[in-house]
Amino acid sequence: MELKGKRVLVVGLGKSGLAAALFLREQGARVTVSDTRSSVALAGEIPALLEAGIMVEAGGHGLLTFRRQDLIVVSPGVPLDTPEVKQVMAFGLPVIGELELASRYLHGQVVAITGSNGKTTTTSLVGKIFADAGRSTQVGGNIGLPVIELIEKSTAETVNVLEVSSFQLETVVDFHPQIAAILNLTPDHLDRHGSFEKYAAAKEKIFARQTTEDALILNADDRAVQMCAGKTKSRVFWFSGTKVVRQGAFVRDGVVAFIGKEAGTTEPVMPVSEIALKGAHNIENVLAAVCMARVAGISADSIRSSVASFKAVEHRLEFVAKVSGVAYFNDSKATNVDAAMKAVASFEGGVHLILGGKDKNSDYAQLAPLLRERVKAVYTIGSASEKIVRQLEGVVKMVTAETLENAVAAAAEAAEQGDTVLLAPACSSFDQFENYEHRGRVFRELVHGLST
Repeated sequence: MELKGKRVLVVGLGKSGLAAALFLREQGARVTVSDTRSSVALAGEIPALLEAGIMVEAGGHGLLTFRRQDLIVVSPGVPLDTPEVKQVMAFGLPVIGELELASRYLHGQVVAITGSNGKTTTTSLVGKIFADAGRSTQVGGNIGLPVIELIEKSTAETVNVLEVSSFQLETVVDFHPQIAAILNLTPDHLDRHGSFEKYAAAKEKIFARQTTEDALILNADDRAVQMCAGKTKSRVFWFSGTKVVRQGAFVRDGVVAFIGKEAGTTEPVMPVSEIALKGAHNIENVLAAVCMARVAGISADSIRSSVASFKAVEHRLEFVAKVSGVAYFNDSKATNVDAAMKAVASFEGGVHLILGGKDKNSDYAQLAPLLRERVKAVYTIGSASEKIVRQLEGVVKMVTAETLENAVAAAAEAAEQGDTVLLAPACSSFDQFENYEHRGRVFRELVHGLST
């Protein structure tokens, strides 16, 4: 893909947008960046862009700016139904995302992981398994480094383990992972995609360019994921926490096992008791990781060692502290209802649950049975608070806390020795925080403040 002298517009100046703009300029493109935020809000990024010779349009998008381009690169946070993007797509101008752009220059093998929940934990674990096995490994995408920042150090021997979101997959064209995984599919980001069907269709683009030489790892316990098997040319491997699969990873008699190409040859990998991660959903994540690693030829012994020493990822059911006999867990990454349900299900009872943030057109009533069974009280925060209270009123005690600080203080006062205070918001963070990491850090600081 020749970029020298081409006019390229980068829409949206998030982390990946900034990386894409600088990369494009290095390739000799004539780059412009357009963002709806003001020049004051972009003050931290603009100097570096101008110094690199990149033009900046701040405070809104100009249609003429869009139409004067040879290529448009949209950041994941920019919806494709943004009026200017829709118009240029109608004119036939090529519109791609940072993932697609980066994949055209990335060297080595690509292992790509998507799903509604568990992506970050599974991606981190897979990266550790490959690195521990002596493979030259890079981890990035929707976690850590933008894919475009992995290009420089990639070689033919590199394994690039990527977490990819529906937002990133929306704009892929030729993205071609040699190993791909769909962990699960539950309603999420419906405010962006409009329907579950469109959301699932975006996820399915992860295997659109795969061939019979490639591998697709699917969840045999998820109906929507099962449907993908009939839509791909790839070799399909399954994982299941509830049944034996014909090819892939499963649990039998308390042992994680794998069946490879040779039908009927079952290989024990490790006892479930050696998995350090909390929660049944994390057993599924491990099974998916085992599948990917065995498909790539990593030995069962090496996988066992890596999984046994893997600890919870930051902001994913992360133990923060025990204060006055009350345990505090940070699952700020639980940004949808299904993730929050899995977090609550990880505890037997006595839970004080902090819910809320920016609503994503979610149905919180789905939480009701689990709340009745395991939760003592719900503390609501953020702009989704009113909707959550309306849908869950009468199920358990509801406390409208408004802010995370108020929620932690109220939960700490109400919780008794042996109880758990859990941040699993079931919402995005963008009403009160920069991102879910920021929300998780604030929660940790508030909890540590309780013990001082």
